[in-house]
Amino acid sequence: MSSFKDSAIETVKTIVYALLIAGIFRTFFFQPFFIPSSSMKDTLLIGDFLFVNKMSYGYSKSSCPQLVNFLCPISGRILDRAPERGDVVVFEHPTQHRAFVKRLVGLPGDRVQMRDGVLYINDEESVQTPDGTFVETYARQGSAGNMPRCANPAPGTGADCIKEKLIETFPDGHSHSILNIGQTRVDNTSVFTVPEGQYFFLGDNRDNSADSRVAQPSGVGFVPEEYLLGRVDRVIFSAEGRSLLFFWTWRLDRFFEKII
Repeated sequence: MSSFKDSAIETVKTIVYALLIAGIFRTFFFQPFFIPSSSMKDTLLIGDFLFVNKMSYGYSKSSCPQLVNFLCPISGRILDRAPERGDVVVFEHPTQHRAFVKRLVGLPGDRVQMRDGVLYINDEESVQTPDGTFVETYARQGSAGNMPRCANPAPGTGADCIKEKLIETFPDGHSHSILNIGQTRVDNTSVFTVPEGQYFFLGDNRDNSADSRVAQPSGVGFVPEEYLLGRVDRVIFSAEGRSLLFFWTWRLDRFFEKII
């Protein structure tokens, strides 16, 4: 009986230690993140699995997992490092308190505006260069089973869903891919002046992204620096099916793909 009791205690201790180690790893180093939406296509696809580098910008109360957030008595940020324009960032939505992933386009003090679907930063155009089309199958995607939005109307299930693909180059020279579906109400905006200590984000799938162009709570609005969780550098794993276990849906060409 004593041997069984000792064995049970050792098992419980092992589980507790494993959970503590996993919690520390997730809080301070790398947090797993699964892409559930299409807002960052074609940079990130539904079903991409990645790790958020939580060392990239330092730590805040938002860095701690929500279940143990009360155990993180952090005010502001510690080991703070400023993000760079063009970074793909995971952050906690300030009012919805769930994780979002977007591209950082506006730094504190910047003036940001959309004119006819073109991004302007401090009155300088972010040049868009045509780069062909992004084609995917018009079918339900991911665990939520959402249908993609297409530039070609009513393609029908199983047919090609097409979007215009462009290379966007910021005034400072950073280039990345974006998608265009058509005219939307956020293709033209007023000028947003980014407050001190806050940031402005856009999705790369510009016509299918809830981002800083719309104020909170329905949109993202400006994001205070304490809500930044970290930078995304690389896709680790990817599957286009409804579960990572469906190995026949794995996108082998996306494993360990660098994010630009």
